[in-house]
Amino acid sequence: MAASIHHSIWSLRPSSTQRSCCSSKKLISTTGCWNNIVFKSNSKGGMQSKRNKSEMRPKRSNGKENSSTDVEIGERLYLGMDFGTSGARYAIIDKEGIIHSEGKKDYPLFLSDGSVDWVQSWKTTLFSLLEAIPITMRSLITSISIDGTSATTLILNRETGEALARPLLYNESCPDALPIVKSIAPSNHTVCSGSSTLCKLLSWWTSNPNHSNKESAVLMHQADWLLWLLHGKIGVSDYNNALKVGYDPELESYPPWLKSQPYSCVLPTVQAPGTVIDTLKEEITTKLGFPKDCVVCTGTTDSIAAFLAARATQPGKAVTSLGSTLAIKLMSTTRIDDARFGVYSHRLDDKWLVGGASNTGGAVLRQLFSDEQLKELSKQIDPMEASSLDYYPLPTQGERFPIADPKMEPRLSPRPKSDVAYLHGILESIARIEAKGYALLKDLGATEVEQVFTAGGGSKNDKWTRIRERVLGLPVSQALHTEAAYGAALLALRATL
Repeated sequence: MAASIHHSIWSLRPSSTQRSCCSSKKLISTTGCWNNIVFKSNSKGGMQSKRNKSEMRPKRSNGKENSSTDVEIGERLYLGMDFGTSGARYAIIDKEGIIHSEGKKDYPLFLSDGSVDWVQSWKTTLFSLLEAIPITMRSLITSISIDGTSATTLILNRETGEALARPLLYNESCPDALPIVKSIAPSNHTVCSGSSTLCKLLSWWTSNPNHSNKESAVLMHQADWLLWLLHGKIGVSDYNNALKVGYDPELESYPPWLKSQPYSCVLPTVQAPGTVIDTLKEEITTKLGFPKDCVVCTGTTDSIAAFLAARATQPGKAVTSLGSTLAIKLMSTTRIDDARFGVYSHRLDDKWLVGGASNTGGAVLRQLFSDEQLKELSKQIDPMEASSLDYYPLPTQGERFPIADPKMEPRLSPRPKSDVAYLHGILESIARIEAKGYALLKDLGATEVEQVFTAGGGSKNDKWTRIRERVLGLPVSQALHTEAAYGAALLALRATL
């Protein structure tokens, strides 16, 4: 018999029986205690709906990239979208967390002056995803949230929304601004990295000394900007995305050392993830058939959304996201921030999500192998046999975590004659980077990792999972839900409670 289990999606207040890690500080949310969300579970802890277990996930018939299930009349649905490094996905869930529809789109590569026009690419993808949602479901969407890549930064005109410069992506570094940031921020603060959002803002500010639009400029992260296209209120962010621009989630404000800077006028207002901003624009509801009272809420970063989707709720539980990059998040009772190693913490209830993001990951594999090659070569790997090859796989120059070095060069040689051995060596080398990351977190004082759940495309490679399990010396398994879009949908659900 199914039992009801109460899961806190992202409760912003600790329970009365728990001691807050920040008991002397204000709680993050000033909007009151958000209710727990009730999910149906079978005796083994798996999520289950009123439908058969085979219907828990939408069927992917005919290999189509979009899939959906039937919904009951009057059912309320919640939409989450994940904008990653190479494409975007959506997931639609009901109040029990059951997925009713999923879809994905690769980014179209619009070119402008010889480089990719990411603004146009992301905007086109956003509305392509909305149009891909089954018409019968659009009228049932109650709320929407979006996650995006951390530290992907846009500078816009606050009045018109026009981009004042090209977006700076998550892995781009601005070493020119780093000395200035280090001179004003506390030692080893999260912003003391060339790829931080604050370094990107300061680089733009100092490189445009006479820019007439400075006073009307506003900084927005990728998720903020995409959500703005839906609700129309410019300059609103969430405290996960705002962490790398210097926002302090423990104090619920920008720190004095940042507010005293002349460019503080460019900083966005910050709210808790999953907070209602406004209703969906009328022009969108009219054109696409969404309800007029559909709300848009603040989002989060892609790695946080993946963590939420995996539902790793106890200290010592961790999630490794294996997408184009490798990101790790560990539930810890202790906050750790150390820019020397690219380590930072996000607030989650009365605990912390401690981790970092490496530039290694699937992007390197795609440079060297096709999807079919990865599939066939992986079958021939013995995951219990250690590889003697020692690589540091990076797609380009620069690393963020567990080594913060913008000048670090990829190491992918020598290449053996056997492609199987080469792939084995790369997969194992990425696993070693992951292990080094978790060991570093422990050395810095975080709760020791006990179990690792895996999200992202890499979670589907069973041989890689077994390699990682051997290298980490820990149980490693695929998360129940592996896509960040599901975590974003949970935020959308939470916004309505």
